[in-house]
Amino acid sequence: QVQLVESGGGLVQPGGSLRLSCAASGSIFSVNRMGWYRQAPGEQRALVATITTGDNTNYADSVKGRFTVSRDSAKNTVFLQMNSLKPEDTAVYYCYANLRQTVSALWTNYWGQGTQVTVSS
Repeated sequence: QVQLVESGGGLVQPGGSLRLSCAASGSIFSVNRMGWYRQAPGEQRALVATITTGDNTNYADSVKGRFTVSRDSAKNTVFLQMNSLKPEDTAVYYCYANLRQTVSALWTNYWGQGTQVTVSS
């Protein structure tokens, strides 16, 4: 089994910062891309940022220049540093990892349980 455990969400004022962490554990052979999606009430889950094993990153336009995704590949952990937060960043943030459990297994996406980020004064 594979588990992704997120931490770091909470309530912050506009203009503030938060740092999310997500660690993948369990039966893991290799991890490819990791990243973050978010889902606001009444909306579909949407990409926030992703990072590959080669540290290539991809960001949603709405967070470019404010959010930074990084990873510790040795610990199968991905981070999201969120600065200059806005009320429209309020959402449940989900971590994901594209990985395989054995050398012959298919690459599969796994998801965390989600962590709430609320930006409000």
